[in-house]
Amino acid sequence: MSIRLTVAQALVRFLAAQHTERDGERRRLIAATWGVFGHGNVAGIGQALVEEADRMPFHQGRNEQAMVHAAVGYARQSNRLSAHAVTTSIGPGATNLVTGAALATINHLPVLLLPGDTFAGRPADPVLQQLQLPHAGDVSVNDCLRPVSRYFDRIGRPEALIPAALAATRVLADPVETGAVTLALPQDVQAEAYDWPEDFFAERVWRVRRPSPDEDELNAAVEAIGRATRPLIVAGGGARYSGAEEALHDFAALTGIPVASTQAGKGVLPHGHPQDVGGIGHTGTAVADHLARTADVILGVGTRWTDFTTASGTLFGHPDLRFVNLNIAAFDSHKMAALPLVADAREGLEQLHALLDPHHVTPHYVHEYAEEKLRWQSRVDAAYAHPDEDARPTQAQVLGVLDTLVDASDILINAAGSLPGDLHKLWRPRSPDQYHVEYGYSCMGYEIPAALGVLLAAPDRPVWALVGDGTYLMNPTEIVTAVQERLPLRLVILQNHGYASIGGLSEAVGAERYGTDYRHRDPDGRFTGAPLPVDLGANAASLGMRVLRPRTVRDLREALADARRATVPTCVYVETETPDTVSGPPPAQAWWDVPVAETSTRPSAVKAREEYDRHVTARRRHL
Repeated sequence: MSIRLTVAQALVRFLAAQHTERDGERRRLIAATWGVFGHGNVAGIGQALVEEADRMPFHQGRNEQAMVHAAVGYARQSNRLSAHAVTTSIGPGATNLVTGAALATINHLPVLLLPGDTFAGRPADPVLQQLQLPHAGDVSVNDCLRPVSRYFDRIGRPEALIPAALAATRVLADPVETGAVTLALPQDVQAEAYDWPEDFFAERVWRVRRPSPDEDELNAAVEAIGRATRPLIVAGGGARYSGAEEALHDFAALTGIPVASTQAGKGVLPHGHPQDVGGIGHTGTAVADHLARTADVILGVGTRWTDFTTASGTLFGHPDLRFVNLNIAAFDSHKMAALPLVADAREGLEQLHALLDPHHVTPHYVHEYAEEKLRWQSRVDAAYAHPDEDARPTQAQVLGVLDTLVDASDILINAAGSLPGDLHKLWRPRSPDQYHVEYGYSCMGYEIPAALGVLLAAPDRPVWALVGDGTYLMNPTEIVTAVQERLPLRLVILQNHGYASIGGLSEAVGAERYGTDYRHRDPDGRFTGAPLPVDLGANAASLGMRVLRPRTVRDLREALADARRATVPTCVYVETETPDTVSGPPPAQAWWDVPVAETSTRPSAVKAREEYDRHVTARRRHL
C-alpha cells in the first residue's frame, strides 16, 4: 500500500512518527518545528506544516540563528532525548543557520535543519538568492552547513528522502554522533508528489544505547584508580546527558574522590555534596585547580578536555599523572593519552563502583580538600556581599542577590562574556540542570532564544536568561516570540557599557581595551568618550516585555523577586558598576593561552608578552 503526498508532507509525517527510548522512557524525537518562511520553503514545508498541523506543533521564529539556539536549549533540557526541527528559506535564511549549527555540533546536541534549496530541475538558473559558481553547478549556499553538520544530504529526488530521513534520525538519536543534521530541500522537490510506502510512516523507536565498558579497559581503570593517592574526577556534560548524577553521587561518596566540573558538567553534583569542589580550569575554583595540579590520577567522565578545562595544557602537573577517560565516544576517551573506558557514563560509573567497593581515599586527603572548599566559599561570600544596600551593584553582587532567591526549580542560562567565568567560579547549583551555560561555542546571542527552548521543555519552572549589553545587542529578536507564545522568560540585562570580558582580556594581552567599550569617539578618534546613551530596557519594552529598572542593591532584590513571580515575559535591566569593577570574584586560578604580540613598540604589549612567555613554559603535552 502507498500514500500519495508531497515530499514536504511526507517528511513532516515521517518526523512525527519518530521516537527515542532510554530506560523505558519513550519521547518524540522531533517534538516541534521552528520556522521563518520565504519563497524557498513556504509552498513546500510551510504548506506541509499546515497539512499536518495535528501531528507537528509549530513555533514562529524571528531569526534563523535564534531558532537553532531555541532548539538547542530544548534538546539540552531534554537530555538529548527529544529535539526540534528548524525550517528556513534559501539564501540568507539558510546561511543564518550556520552559527547555530556549529554550536549544536560542538556541544553534541541534536537539531534537525531543513533549509530550502535552489531548484533541482534548474528551470530558472539562477533563481532568486542562488549562489552561482562557474566551476561547480551543484553547489548552493547550503553547502556552508556541511562542515558544521554531523549528517548532510540534499534531497534531489522524492525517493531519496527515504534513506536520507532514516539516516538523519539515526544520527539525531545517537549519543555519540548527534549534533546538527541538515536535509537540504530543493524548493521544487519539496512540492513534488510521490507514492510513499505506508511503512515509511510507521511508528519507529530509536533506542538510545547504554554501552557497557570493555572488561579489560574496566580492569585497567580500576587498577589505576585503586593505586592513586590523590585522585580527582572531572565531570563533563556527558555525565549529565547520560543521567549519571546518582551514579556519580554514589561513586564519589563511596571513594571520597573529589569531583570538579567543566562548564557543561557543573551541577551534576549539587553544591552541597561533600565531594563537589566546583568548576575546574581557567574559570575554575582555587580548590579544584589545586587538586588538578597535584592529582596523580584523573578520571574524566564525559568531558572533551577543552583548553579552558586544561588551562591550555598547563593545569595538570604531577610527573606521574595518568588519565582515565570514561566517555561514550571513543574519540574523546583517548584524549590526554588516557586509559580509555568507552562506555555510557552511568553504566561505567556503576561498574567502577562495584569493583572499587570498599576503596576510599585517605582521611588526610578528604580533610585537605574539605578545608580548601570552605576557604573558597568564604571568597564567594565576599564577592556576593553587598554592604551598601543603596549602592549600584557589581555583576557578582547581582549573582549574589539571585542566589538568595532561587531554589532547585530555577534554571540559569548564559553563554558568553564575563558571566560564564563568574558563574563557573561562584554559582552554587541546587539541581543537576540549574546551571545551563553554553561554553562549547560560547556564542553571544544564545541565551534569550535558548531560554525559550528550555521553557518549552520545562514549562513549570522559572527560567532566567542572563546577558550583558553586548550579548543582548547581538540577538534580542526572540523576545517577540516569548511574548507571542506567552512564555514567562525572566531576562536580566547587565548594562556595563561594552564588552567587559574581552575588555579585560584585551588589557591583559597588551591591546589596551581598544574597541571594547561602548563609548563616543573622542577628538583623537579613540572610543574613550562618554558612554553611548543606549537604553536596552526601552528596547526590550518596545518588543513587548515588562521591564523593571533597579538602581541599587535594595531595588535589585525587589525586582528579581518580582520577576521570579512573574507570569509574563519580564526584564530586569540593571546598570552595574564600571567595567573596572564589573567582575568582583577572585581572578582566574589558572592560565589560558591567548597569544600575545611577539614584538611591539607599546610597553603594555611588551609586558604582556613577558607574562605570556612565563606561562607558556608550563605547558605539558600528555603523551
